[in-house]
Amino acid sequence: MTQELIFALIGFAFATSITPGPNNMMLLASGVNFGFRRTLPHMLGISLGHAFMVFLVGIGLAKLLAQWHLVILALKVAAVLYMLWLAWKIANAAPPREGEDRGKPLSFVQAAAFQWVNPKAAAMALSAVTVYGGDGSPASITLVALTFCAVNLPSVAVWALAGQNLRLWLTSNARLRIFNRTMAVLLVLSLWPVLA
Repeated sequence: MTQELIFALIGFAFATSITPGPNNMMLLASGVNFGFRRTLPHMLGISLGHAFMVFLVGIGLAKLLAQWHLVILALKVAAVLYMLWLAWKIANAAPPREGEDRGKPLSFVQAAAFQWVNPKAAAMALSAVTVYGGDGSPASITLVALTFCAVNLPSVAVWALAGQNLRLWLTSNARLRIFNRTMAVLLVLSLWPVLA
């Protein structure tokens, strides 16, 4: 891969990782509700899970799935249902009472598995492999996956940090309720590319 192509891949990875989407909306909400440190496994699950997805798509999963249209439809239906359930959970998250535990953020495994039902993550993986995968060799695909992982982690960390910083403003139960419902609506709106 040429130096120009690597810089283009880094730019693509940054632009797609830093912009709003299901992962980033969930990280913002997690930063608010759990803080940055407790959200670290969620962030790592996103970055490593997505890199693994890029690798698998690059070595041929996309070609295999293209032959099974019902599998793709089933994945889309599962993605929509799961994201609607997550949005409902976020919207209805009750503010904690004094001394009450706020629940748990997504674990590493849950966040990594979420990449497989996240339409933005799937589109990012397919685009990256198609445009930057070069000859499709395992070495080229591995380079694309590792580049995405290296760029993605600091990008998603920005959202968790922003959420943690919002915690001070969201000490009011009414503001926290409004925030959680707004995040839920944004998560549902991020489904538009799948539904359109």
